[in-house]
Amino acid sequence: MRYLIGILLLLLLVLHQDNWFWEDDTLVFGFIPIGLFYHACISVAASVTWFLATKFAWPHGLSDGAETSQQGSNT
Repeated sequence: MRYLIGILLLLLLVLHQDNWFWEDDTLVFGFIPIGLFYHACISVAASVTWFLATKFAWPHGLSDGAETSQQGSNT
């Protein structure tokens, strides 16, 4: 699953560099410029990728160490 997340990150990196919608005047749903809609879709895809990364690729021991260090503080 970590390899899939890495591939998704690279794919998002490449797809974010859009040069093809700069000159396009097409409107999506009649009012959203295609470039803005494209970037909104990229943002949703990035959110899903980040969710998958934290769900499946996050190291298991990191959250346990953070909780124990906060218990010992006086704040």
